[in-house]
Amino acid sequence: METLIHVNAVSKMYKRDKFEIPVLNDLTLQVPEGKFLALMGPSGSGKTTLLNLIAGIDRPTKGSISVKGTEITSLSETALAKWRANSVGFVFQFYNLIPVLTAFENVELPLILTPLSKAERKQHVETALQIVGLGDRMDHYPKQLSGGQEQRVAIARAIVTDPILIVADEPTGDLDKHSAEEILTLLERLNKEFKKTIVMVTHDPHAAAKADEVLHLEKGELA
Repeated sequence: METLIHVNAVSKMYKRDKFEIPVLNDLTLQVPEGKFLALMGPSGSGKTTLLNLIAGIDRPTKGSISVKGTEITSLSETALAKWRANSVGFVFQFYNLIPVLTAFENVELPLILTPLSKAERKQHVETALQIVGLGDRMDHYPKQLSGGQEQRVAIARAIVTDPILIVADEPTGDLDKHSAEEILTLLERLNKEFKKTIVMVTHDPHAAAKADEVLHLEKGELA
């Protein structure tokens, strides 16, 4: 398998007043294409920071990150935003759906600024919602859906652009056991059947067990 993500000697510090707080320390990591990777570690270990750096939400203090041959650390803010929109699907603990939009309209959002026609957007959205098992809920609003269904809408929104990478930050953290299991099964399917590379942060050993590989972070370093 080709390496999709190269994290090269990456450090991250945050400044608070006069203090520098180190979060990641000289971390190097390679993630092959098609991998389902789980990141675990105690609160403050740097796992969400690492996820945000890989996804281009944040920038490292030192080091470089490349994804599928693009060194994202050297991109301008505009180019980075465009790269994120085209290349990364985001799944968060809280679904971040817009309450006044239907499931269809929420999933369509990432496509609005693309050159796709209205008919092409419709086809993409319907396909994404079918994949997550919500083809019959397209016209429902978030408040008419269960938590598990809302998270599936969020996953449909994450995959509608056919991203090369899906990042998931505690995707089951706000769900009951049954809904969490459904979401994990769906992520597993996206990885195995649709060959999506997934990097997931989780506190839950059961969730991590679904991944191909589990890496533990301790105080900003891989344990």
